[in-house]
Amino acid sequence: MKQLTIGEVAQRAGIRTSAVRYYESMKLIPEAARVNGQRRYDVSVLNHLALIRLAQQAGFTIAEIQTLIHDFPEDAPPSQRWQALATHKIAELDAIIQRTQAMKHLLESFLNCECSGLEMCAEKFLGNPGNP
Repeated sequence: MKQLTIGEVAQRAGIRTSAVRYYESMKLIPEAARVNGQRRYDVSVLNHLALIRLAQQAGFTIAEIQTLIHDFPEDAPPSQRWQALATHKIAELDAIIQRTQAMKHLLESFLNCECSGLEMCAEKFLGNPGNP
């Protein structure tokens, strides 16, 4: 089976060699064999990197990707892994969306501001600062 250099892996995956080394150090991809001190990867590493890219596109952090890969029983089906992480990530996104909508509403309110001073804006939009 053909072995790939780190440069070949990076080029095929569309990432930097430093990212390949980082993913290896974080145990997201299998450790490379060494030939004369140089990393040599099995071509299957490209599938691992595609999975990482997919998870990142879904908004998962490196820690969450580690959970996806390592924190389930080996025989856990992909659907079980995705469902567990997706449920949590969707709740996070819902909270972000709610905060973002509140920010947008506040910014839209600023468009109609007729306050004579900035301090008045705080009172107008937040209420009396002395009475939370």
